[in-house]
Amino acid sequence: MIIASVIILIAIFAAAIWLPVNMGLIGFAAALGLGMFGAGMGVKDVLAGFPADLFLTLLGITYLFGIASRNGAIDWLVARTAYALGTHTAFLPVLVFFVAGGLTALGAVGPAAVAIVAPIALRFARAHGFSPLMMGLMAVHGAQAGSFSPISIYGGIVNTVLERNAIVPAPMFLFWSSAAFNAAIALMIWAIYARRAQIAHAHLPGDTHPSPAPAALDRDGAWTLAGLAALAAGALVFKIDIGFMALLVIIALSVVAPRTQERALKHVDWSTILLISGIVIYVSVMDKLGTMDAASMMIGTVGSATLGVLLLCYLAGIVSTFASSTALLGVVIPLAVPLLTGSDLAPVAVVTAICIANTIVDTSPFSTNGALIVANSPEEERPAMLRNLLGYTSIVVIFGPLAAWAAFVGVF
Repeated sequence: MIIASVIILIAIFAAAIWLPVNMGLIGFAAALGLGMFGAGMGVKDVLAGFPADLFLTLLGITYLFGIASRNGAIDWLVARTAYALGTHTAFLPVLVFFVAGGLTALGAVGPAAVAIVAPIALRFARAHGFSPLMMGLMAVHGAQAGSFSPISIYGGIVNTVLERNAIVPAPMFLFWSSAAFNAAIALMIWAIYARRAQIAHAHLPGDTHPSPAPAALDRDGAWTLAGLAALAAGALVFKIDIGFMALLVIIALSVVAPRTQERALKHVDWSTILLISGIVIYVSVMDKLGTMDAASMMIGTVGSATLGVLLLCYLAGIVSTFASSTALLGVVIPLAVPLLTGSDLAPVAVVTAICIANTIVDTSPFSTNGALIVANSPEEERPAMLRNLLGYTSIVVIFGPLAAWAAFVGVF
């Protein structure tokens, strides 16, 4: 059944390419079929893998920012920021990267930072002629750049796991290594798209034309901005789940600004929610069948510690494309401990390579961060954004773990 589960996963992607049907729907059917008829699982056991937290996040964030989009609050924020930059709006991608990175470095979870930054970043793209894909990637890689700070969730998990396995942590080395790696990727992305903009327009967007002063907000827009500020405070300061916090803000806005609710629900990206839920449930069934454990055992039989670490980097990257990076950190790092025994590999360098390989694939539309980029794109652009993110993430999955391994394990 383990081999069959992998073959079915490949078939799901192939079917989604050739058939005009949502991939998540195929994933639901495959999960029920494999779980019930292949593994003897009950329907409740299969559906236990439903990503309720991701569903709540996508529902709450897209609904709330749908409200903010309709009443002009997001447009006002975009115009205000662009006006403050004057003729330097070409550096908006850099601003997006550093804001997202600053939020996670201060302790915000990656999805919370991306949920706050991505809608504004994508509006920047439409207002100033940037590539929406580039701006979305800047938000995600920015969030990852700060995600291993000593006070972050990722950093805390890694340091705790290392201590439990008798390995001395190096929090600042891990933090700055991840920050530098993601900054290098972001710089390459920015350079590529800036060059394209130069070719298309003979100058970077906004280089010579300052943005006009933003118009004043009406009462509903002002209340919505207050709600967005409350969302940020609740998620970043009080650590309230970002999706739940978004729903609380929506309820509050329905009381103080009832007109904000008009047609906002249509901004919820149900197709993306179905897509991600179906695939995540199927991968959960694969995990229950022991597919991931089998892969881990195979890596443990590799004779070379260096090669074993490379395979662990790829395992972390591939699985994290469809599963929780946070949960995977506590699983993959202990698998590296036997490989370190008796080898001359630097433990902290090995862990750093695995952590980076595990998180740089969060641009995947099947992860919360990537899904937020798709969900906050205009409805007519979502299919293209989904394809672009899949293409980009495929490249990252192929070369990212190898690059992380070469940069840290190869050097040390």
